[in-house]
Amino acid sequence: MRKVNLELGASSYEMHIGSGLLAKTGHWLKKHGFVGKLVIITNPTLKKRYGEGLKQTLDRDGFQVITLLVPEGEEQKSLETAGRLYHKLTDCHAERTTPILALGGGVIGDLAGFVAASYMRGVPLIQMPTTLLAQVDSSIGGKVAVDHGQLKNKIGAFYQPQLVIADINTLKTLPAAEIANGLAEVIKSAAIRNKKFFAFLEENIEQIKTRDNEALEEVVFQTAKIKVEVVAQDERDFGLRSILNYGHTIGHAIEAVSDFKIEHGGAVALGMLAAARISKKMGFLDKGAATRLKALIQKASLPTKMPKLNQKKLIQTMQHDKKVRQDKLRFVLLREIGDAFITDEVSPSLVAEVLANEET
Repeated sequence: MRKVNLELGASSYEMHIGSGLLAKTGHWLKKHGFVGKLVIITNPTLKKRYGEGLKQTLDRDGFQVITLLVPEGEEQKSLETAGRLYHKLTDCHAERTTPILALGGGVIGDLAGFVAASYMRGVPLIQMPTTLLAQVDSSIGGKVAVDHGQLKNKIGAFYQPQLVIADINTLKTLPAAEIANGLAEVIKSAAIRNKKFFAFLEENIEQIKTRDNEALEEVVFQTAKIKVEVVAQDERDFGLRSILNYGHTIGHAIEAVSDFKIEHGGAVALGMLAAARISKKMGFLDKGAATRLKALIQKASLPTKMPKLNQKKLIQTMQHDKKVRQDKLRFVLLREIGDAFITDEVSPSLVAEVLANEET
């Protein structure tokens, strides 16, 4: 097992990474002082796959376990679903000390986190990510949110969990497409912050895709470490943390304009490639680095060709992005692999040009 510490003063917490960790949940909860009632929020598939076994171990450890189910799908990440969960928490007499365990991928983590942050002005949150994307990204750093209209994560809060438990075994049952989805955030993290880790990914991508235990643990540990280092310096996203949005300005727009038919990982991959082309056209990134990025994205089984989407709608959606400041689009660009920076000097016309021309 490996451990990453996020140092945020009174809000500091640990992330545990390894195999078979779900069975140790009760031990860690007791260590944090929890007793009695707790609530697991998950979906029906994960309840059957992991939730029932988790409940049994927690029952044996003396906890009173209540499981609340949310149907699968991005559309569940909404104020309406949050409202239904508030009613259920009230019905089961959840108190301010009752922890919520978010067992699932990004949708469950974001939704359950938002509910934990807002129910009774905040109840304890334990993140238990079961997808690669959630283990390397959404479960870390305290951003919790729901979508609103066509805008992803529009309504939310900064609310840190008290513990993150990333059980690598849960990745073994994921479809290949879900591994690829998570690899987009892994590649992003290496591209913005760690060129040695980027080289590791280039050399080990096949072992990662075939779920080699050692490779997966290294990937989750290194990616989590990158995010933790950034968040510790800028918890509230006023500066440095924005580099974690590499590929996301265009990526979130692709998700929204496609009505979320293009998943997050694929959209971010396309967004990274578009941002690399912007970086190259503005004279920051050389062609060799852009080519390496595209090759790794391709090897990770992620898309490299922009789908046929309305460019005008894409740019309009970007202008509603949370990263807009004083009506200016803010982009994360690369100087080289491992070195990212933030700028608001990217014109909409250059974005349109890059979206229309996919040459790397």
